[in-house]
Amino acid sequence: MGYHKSSRRTIHKQRKKMKGWLEDLKIIAIVSMAMVQQLYMCESGSSLHPVILIPGAGGNQLEARLTKDYKSSSVFCSRWNPIMKDTQGWFRLWFTPTVLLAPYTDCFARRMTLYYDTDSDDYRNAIGVQTRVNKFGSVQSLLYLDPTLKKITTYMAGLVDSLEAIGYVRDKTLFGAPYDFRYGLAPEGHPCAVGSKFLKDLKELVEKASSSNGGKSVILVSHSLGGLFALQFLNRNPPSWRKHFIKHLVALSTPWGGSVEGMRTFASGNTLGVPLVNPLLVRTEQRSSESNLWLLPNPTIYDRKTPIVITQNSNYTVDEIPRFLKDIGFGEGVYPYESRIVPLMEQLQAPGVHLTCVIGGGVKTPETLSYGENGFDEQPEIGYGDGDGTVNTVSLRALERLWAEEKNQTLETIVLPGVSHKSILEKRDALDAIINKISGINSMGCRHTRVVI
Repeated sequence: MGYHKSSRRTIHKQRKKMKGWLEDLKIIAIVSMAMVQQLYMCESGSSLHPVILIPGAGGNQLEARLTKDYKSSSVFCSRWNPIMKDTQGWFRLWFTPTVLLAPYTDCFARRMTLYYDTDSDDYRNAIGVQTRVNKFGSVQSLLYLDPTLKKITTYMAGLVDSLEAIGYVRDKTLFGAPYDFRYGLAPEGHPCAVGSKFLKDLKELVEKASSSNGGKSVILVSHSLGGLFALQFLNRNPPSWRKHFIKHLVALSTPWGGSVEGMRTFASGNTLGVPLVNPLLVRTEQRSSESNLWLLPNPTIYDRKTPIVITQNSNYTVDEIPRFLKDIGFGEGVYPYESRIVPLMEQLQAPGVHLTCVIGGGVKTPETLSYGENGFDEQPEIGYGDGDGTVNTVSLRALERLWAEEKNQTLETIVLPGVSHKSILEKRDALDAIINKISGINSMGCRHTRVVI
């Protein structure tokens, strides 16, 4: 009897030990399989976090359509011009080479002009002009401003090619978020139909990109004005949503505090590098742009005592922008600037999302604008300082000072000497720095992710 009890106890212990071995083997098999899958993902590139590109001002194509309510200002600007349209009447508004020809420059400017409606407290197109951004979600309209003039209108083609070289695939892991860059955003309490729709569409694109890539969080890559939109976008969504869906924001050449160049745009027009165009012909249109108001120098960033614009009769600091707008003949811009733009300038809160700023430096950049006896109808004498040729260093690096005490915000700045505002998307060393950063963000999962059972 004692023998049988001893045998049963022995057999029970052996079975229990074998069951433990089997459980251990099962765990080892699960971990091994997970490690193999993880290694395969890292080696095959399927571990890539999806990337969404957000362009800057003027950084994507715009299309327009003229309705029966459209009133032409001249024969060159009639409803039937241009002749080449699609079957629904849509044609390219930005960019088109006809802007280089004087009669059509005025036509282009009138069709691009926005109007602030005091009754609705929002911006709208000219009567009879409808506009749209084509192919939202795709990088197609970000590559070139005019696909028929690729060499002279290249925008993000180099960056897209570089991303594809490390395994990104268009419409699968690589997406674009073009927008009507004339419009901006507005603070709480003010309507902003176009800008709010863009933020809604961008949120849906982020969620779709994540869902179609196994739930991986998304890397946002913005250029210039796109960085201001991206920061507002992040801060207007709950922290839990950001934590789940956003991996990193890589902001290229972002004017966090606007730029002195913005003052020149309002005062005397800015051709933005387009040759043969008289800046005065596009000045009214540029003044009407809501986003251009957003790009004026931010009073919380720039020195409040140093004059930026100098004339024979008066000087203007960043605190005197409302007076500046009145004196240049754009008094109608004061109310939207004070009510809609200044609150945005003050909303540069840290989003708690990993942020890397990639900026140029060591390029002479407008710092002061001096106007002679002809006033604002001639281009100014420019005093230069440091920056990327368009944006001043104090603006490019503004977040370093503003977020110095933020404990829950990681901020990295990569400075590329000699790289300009636009060449950051073209120069090989600049593209390499951007790609190395994105590769590093992706490889963190392969280096550090642990399998937890």
